[in-house]
Amino acid sequence: MKKILLFFFFLFVFLPISLTWAQEAQETEPTLQEELLEGKVIGILDEKTTIEAGEKLLYQELKVEVTKGSLKDREVEIEVGDIPVVGQPKYQVGDKVVISYSQDFEGNDVFFITDYVRRQPLLWLFLIFIILTLMVGQWRGGMSLLGLVISFAIIFLFILPQIYQGEDPITIAIVGSLVIIPATFLLSHGLNRKTLVAMAGTLVALFIVGILSRFFIEFARLTGYASEEAAFLHLARQGQINMKGILLAGIIIGTLGVLDDITVSQAAIVQQLKETNPRMKWKEIFLRAMNVGQDHIASMINTLVLVYTGAALPLMLLFIDNPRPFAEIVNYQMIAEEIVRTLVGSIGLILAVPITTLLASRIAFKK
Repeated sequence: MKKILLFFFFLFVFLPISLTWAQEAQETEPTLQEELLEGKVIGILDEKTTIEAGEKLLYQELKVEVTKGSLKDREVEIEVGDIPVVGQPKYQVGDKVVISYSQDFEGNDVFFITDYVRRQPLLWLFLIFIILTLMVGQWRGGMSLLGLVISFAIIFLFILPQIYQGEDPITIAIVGSLVIIPATFLLSHGLNRKTLVAMAGTLVALFIVGILSRFFIEFARLTGYASEEAAFLHLARQGQINMKGILLAGIIIGTLGVLDDITVSQAAIVQQLKETNPRMKWKEIFLRAMNVGQDHIASMINTLVLVYTGAALPLMLLFIDNPRPFAEIVNYQMIAEEIVRTLVGSIGLILAVPITTLLASRIAFKK
């Protein structure tokens, strides 16, 4: 067991590093037009605060040592705050930053700090997640992590590239889901009757979610262009991507991630009831399991709604003091998309409980 846990530990520690090395190896030579460098703030040459139009503006002149890129080991001076920027951060000595490097028409170097380098805290958070999963989940936790890697591989190596090339997002999402479901379910829960029943319940619920999503996207006249990212993607691909299909594919994949928990739980409940009393009729098993499933439905819907609310929190805050009536606000496409996404996903979860419970009760009853 220890060898297995060590295997998964080193797998998930060195996988992100190897992917980073592979990505860097594939990068083309930077041009003088624009290059992203990385550096470290080694000094603050000047700092002052001014007030313009009632807003406090921070100006800093920083000395930065370039740590990555064509100008590595070179020390440069960069001004920040000379142009008003929303949420301008205050940099400290030791901060690692991303630098945009280019040259003007006269050949002079131009530097701008565009962001922080965040890989280190993200890596630490990732390691904490991996270690806790392996310590608490042990063998099953390790297998679920492997399933997670497979899911991400399917998404980033198949689903996203195919959609980006102009393939039908709905077809690609369904095909990807058909691969993700057996890979993640079998790795996380093993090959047994409970897992097979949960897979069947998930597929049926996902099929219903797909139908409802397509219907209500058309019925509500949603276009998929409610976000700036969708508009940028449309311009980048010159209209080759079906944005309405992207919206539907996102609902399918998002719901799939939640169905795993609810279908496996219901199948496990039925299995335990049958093992506790083998003479219990399937109808009684179904009703008893549904009593637990109703609590499961309530908690999962609440979780799903809160997850979507948290993701759209900045958007919702914009409408808190809006003088427009609620009937008008809810009609905005950006709000309507989130409502359709949340309600369709919730309907899929609700239906997954009786579907999986019925399949498990009937199958478990047969000897």
